[in-house]
Amino acid sequence: MDSHKNLQPGGYDSRNTFISSSRGPPEPDFGESDEAELVSVSWNQDYSCFAAGTSHGFRIYNCQPFKETFRRELKDGGFKIVEMLFRSNILALVGGGPNSQYPSNKVLIWDDHQSRCISEFSFRSEIRAVKLRRDRIVVVLEHKIYVYNFLDLRLLHQIENLANPRGLCCLSHHMNTSVLACPGIRRGQVRVEHFGLNMVQIINAHDSNIACMTMTLDGLLLATASTKGTLIRIFNTMDGTRLQEVRRGVDRADIYSIALSPNVQWLAVSSDKGTVHIFSLRVRVIREDANSTEHETSSNSLQSLVSPASGANPGVLPKYFSSEWSFSQFHVPEVSQYFAAFGAQNTIAIIGMDGSFYRCNFDPVNGGEMTQLEHSRFLNS
Repeated sequence: MDSHKNLQPGGYDSRNTFISSSRGPPEPDFGESDEAELVSVSWNQDYSCFAAGTSHGFRIYNCQPFKETFRRELKDGGFKIVEMLFRSNILALVGGGPNSQYPSNKVLIWDDHQSRCISEFSFRSEIRAVKLRRDRIVVVLEHKIYVYNFLDLRLLHQIENLANPRGLCCLSHHMNTSVLACPGIRRGQVRVEHFGLNMVQIINAHDSNIACMTMTLDGLLLATASTKGTLIRIFNTMDGTRLQEVRRGVDRADIYSIALSPNVQWLAVSSDKGTVHIFSLRVRVIREDANSTEHETSSNSLQSLVSPASGANPGVLPKYFSSEWSFSQFHVPEVSQYFAAFGAQNTIAIIGMDGSFYRCNFDPVNGGEMTQLEHSRFLNS
């Protein structure tokens, strides 16, 4: 039986599973440590910061301007999952990496203002991912997803899915939409939970298993790639319709990241082929909220529309709708995993498991090769 609790000196939870903060690994004791190895990197929800899990703790970085915001170092191991909650003091931590004393089946909710764990969740199997929004904690295991209420840690939903070793799961982050997307129970299928509407939408996205997915902040548009890695598809999560399909290439590839720009005009994809691609999107949306900011997606009306094919890349005929090629590219070394996200004013930020940070600019009119604006080795900074 899996368990969760607010941290007390020790005790029983409601399902009689004993968990104690004094048993097993200690609460993290952050201090100085030896040279750190990179274990994981992950963006926060609006891509303004990223977290680096290391063999000796974690570090938080701001993207523009690029700088290390703070770090927490410890002697007895590091974290394979460091999930931020926007720019708040709350983080979800899961142990991992070389010689970590923190188990991979326990989530620690860390309050950095108080410098202590405020709650923890223990499971019988390895945690694949943790996703946070301001009112929810979502824990992803290989075959099951648990959704908890943030305030009282009450279990709200359990979702069964096909084997999900990558821990794929996306959440919406507008307070007026509560949407979760994850792999379904069949190969190539995505399950979209519209919790606020009490509705489930099943999308048969690909023939192969899902390898990567992302949603707009409002949860109304979904982009997916399969383990084949040649096509990226964009769907309306309300009715499951496919709005657009773009082609990364013809050779099989392992897709590492998919990102949608805040205005839903562009899509960025990184893979093991060493190229970050940007695609021009033809998804156009009627905006109902004139006050919505640039950092809210412009898909917040439910009437997602696809503009005529004349809006596609120059030289691409409408009949090739299903294989639109990338508009702009940036090349990175093939030896590492890279994860791309959109910044302000036609820029892309890229973080790599080799400890690299890139910031690039793309030409929104002519496309082509991106211009590198910045490159840092963040682990050594």
